[in-house]
Amino acid sequence: MGRRCLVLSASMGAGHDTVAGELARRLRADGHDVLVRDVLTLLPRGTGAAMRGFYRFVVRRLPPVYAAIYALFLAPRPRPRRGLDVSPVAALAERRLGVLVERWRPDVIVSTFHLAGQITGRMRGRGALRVPCVVFVTDFAVHRAWLDPGNDRYLCVSEAAARVARDGTGRPSVATGPVVPPEFHEAGPASDGRPVVLLSGGAWGVGPGLLRTARALARHGFLPVLLCGRDERLRRRAARLPGVRALGWTDDMPGLMASARVLVDNAAGQTAVQALAAGVPVVGYRPIPGHGAVGVREMAAEGLTTYAADLPSLLAAVGDLAAPGPARDRRTAAGSAVFRADAARLVTDLADVGDVRR
Repeated sequence: MGRRCLVLSASMGAGHDTVAGELARRLRADGHDVLVRDVLTLLPRGTGAAMRGFYRFVVRRLPPVYAAIYALFLAPRPRPRRGLDVSPVAALAERRLGVLVERWRPDVIVSTFHLAGQITGRMRGRGALRVPCVVFVTDFAVHRAWLDPGNDRYLCVSEAAARVARDGTGRPSVATGPVVPPEFHEAGPASDGRPVVLLSGGAWGVGPGLLRTARALARHGFLPVLLCGRDERLRRRAARLPGVRALGWTDDMPGLMASARVLVDNAAGQTAVQALAAGVPVVGYRPIPGHGAVGVREMAAEGLTTYAADLPSLLAAVGDLAAPGPARDRRTAAGSAVFRADAARLVTDLADVGDVRR
C-alpha cells in the first residue's frame, strides 16, 4: 500500500537537496506519494534567504567567524545530553509546517537538514505532530543541531554517526550509509592519460587555496579538474591556470567520477560520498571550517578517506591512490562497505508502523 511521505530539505548549498531528491526518487519508485519542501520557505518571508546568505558569506569570507559559531552552538559536548538544544528559528516555522501537514496529511515525515529535524522534533515531542518523524543525518560529524529526542528515528551515514545520534537522543538510530543515486555505483573505469584528480569546492566554489592546490597538482603530472560550482569568478580564474580544467555547475557528476582517479575534498559532503560510491579514493585537504573540518577528519578516522595535513602529504597521497595497488584497493573497499541499507525503505517501515505515541 502506497504511503504519503513528506520530505523536508533546505537549499543551503546543494547537498541536502540532493539527498532529499534521491530519497524522493526511491520512494516514488516504490509506489509512494512524495512531497518535497524546502524548510526555509516555511519561515517568515525573507528569513530563509537571510540565513542562507549569512551562512554563505561567513563560510566564504569569514571562516574564523563560522568556526567560532560552530564551536559555540553546534560542536558536540564532551558528554551527550538528551534534551532540546535547538535554534529559536525553529519555532518560526511550526505554524506553516502544521498547516502543511494538516492539508497534505502525510504518513511519515523525513528531514534531511538539521533545522527541519529541530522543527519536527519540537512539535512531535509535545504532541503537536501525530505523524512519525525520521531524520536522515547527512554529516559524518553529527553536531548538536541534528539531535532532538522528539523525532522517532535517526538514519545516519556511518555507525559512528549513529552512535552519536543514539546517545544524544535515546532514539533508534541506524547506520544506512549515504544516500547516493545508483548512477554513481555504476561508474566505469577511469580513462588513460594524465590521472584526473577532481578538486571539489562544493555548490558555491568554497575552500581555502583551491587555485594553489590545482596548480600544484598540475605541476606534478596530474590533470586537476576544479569543480567551481556556481562561482563563475573562480571558474574564470582557474581556467587561466596551465594544465588545469575548470568546470562550473554540472549535472554529470557520475560521468566525472567515472573519469577520475582521486577526489580531493574539503567538506565531507555529497561529493565525497558520491566518490565512495563510484570507487574513487578521497583525500581530505584544507577543509572548510566547522562541520567541514570535523567531518573530513571523521571520515579519515573511520578509514574511509585519507587526510593530508599539508601539500607534500597531499601530493604523496594522491600519487599513492591514483595508481592501481593495495592502497587504492583498501580505500575503495572501505568506501563500498559504508553503503549498508536503503534509507527509503526504513522511512516507509516507520510509516507502516504508524504513530506509536497515540
